[in-house]
Amino acid sequence: MLASEVAGCTRCRLCETRTQTVFSRGNPLSELLFVGEGPGSEEDLQGEPFVGPAGQLLDRMIAAMGYRRDEVYICNIVKCRPPENRKPQPEEMEACKGWLAAQLELLRPKYIVALGATAIQGLIGTSEGITRLRGKWKMYRGIPVMPTFHPAYLLRQPSAKREVWSDLQEVMARLGKKPPARS
Repeated sequence: MLASEVAGCTRCRLCETRTQTVFSRGNPLSELLFVGEGPGSEEDLQGEPFVGPAGQLLDRMIAAMGYRRDEVYICNIVKCRPPENRKPQPEEMEACKGWLAAQLELLRPKYIVALGATAIQGLIGTSEGITRLRGKWKMYRGIPVMPTFHPAYLLRQPSAKREVWSDLQEVMARLGKKPPARS
């Protein structure tokens, strides 16, 4: 229902260049939700978040936490692809804010992992950067949020994977999960 409303959205200019909206993927009943910045070109074509190289890395991160990719819920701050994969502009994030709020209100996850600066800024309205925020619990309408680096950043800076793994282990500890044994 909400996804079909979003599909017809014209609240900002991103609707003019999108192929389709990118609402979510995964289990809406999941206790764990990941939120990213916005769809890229692959996501715009397929209509699903995190399907390109960053998405493949995110899937491996999710698996390392002991989940299958469709056991968690994944969405973005904005539901339409910004041109040239640029960062969403403040007015675009503001235009999409109501959709995200409605989505999160329906889902009520126990925990949110905010992937990158745009995700945490869009959720809690801060202007602080991700380097300062990552690894420190924040709150979104009563839901604990763990900010961490975006998988696209990890593709460019693999040395930051250790910090992200530490952040994800904090989330796992709160969920009472241990990482699966590596075979």
